[in-house]
Amino acid sequence: MLTLGVVMLGLAPPATAEELDRTRAPVAAAPGSDEKGAFGVGLILGEPTGLSARLYLANDAALQASVGAAFVGRGVQATLDYVIHPWVLENHASFVLPAYVGFGARVIQYRDRGDADAEVRTFAVGARAVAGLLFDFRELPLDAFVEAAGVAELELGDGVHAGLGLNIGLGARYYF
Repeated sequence: MLTLGVVMLGLAPPATAEELDRTRAPVAAAPGSDEKGAFGVGLILGEPTGLSARLYLANDAALQASVGAAFVGRGVQATLDYVIHPWVLENHASFVLPAYVGFGARVIQYRDRGDADAEVRTFAVGARAVAGLLFDFRELPLDAFVEAAGVAELELGDGVHAGLGLNIGLGARYYF
């Protein structure tokens, strides 16, 4: 299945400015206008589960962030990514479906049980490589997304430990 997705992305033509024009305003849209705002807030479910936000810097570039519960690491994590939309997989009158890729950072606080059954908290910082699909409605100020990110991190606790992680999530955002 993953191979099919990679092949589809490789065969998709590069996105053009016209395809990515989601009628986004460069700043918040005026009340009653048909333009979407450039800033969206919503929910993400998965790893993490919590709040998600996205700020469009251009039609094909954005900053996205999330903060929420880390179920695998039993803690709280926050992410910040810079993403671009190099491919448009579908382009219809009612929606556009671009793929996105990017890089960013993750900060996580792990909560583990120590040897004496006491809670031990450690922090880790890491670099993220993220890829996803964005279902962006043209007529509504909403989008829905699914993404996966690989994380290479350094855990700072009793010494410094390196590790790898995976974040997978899906969500939706409302734009202002």
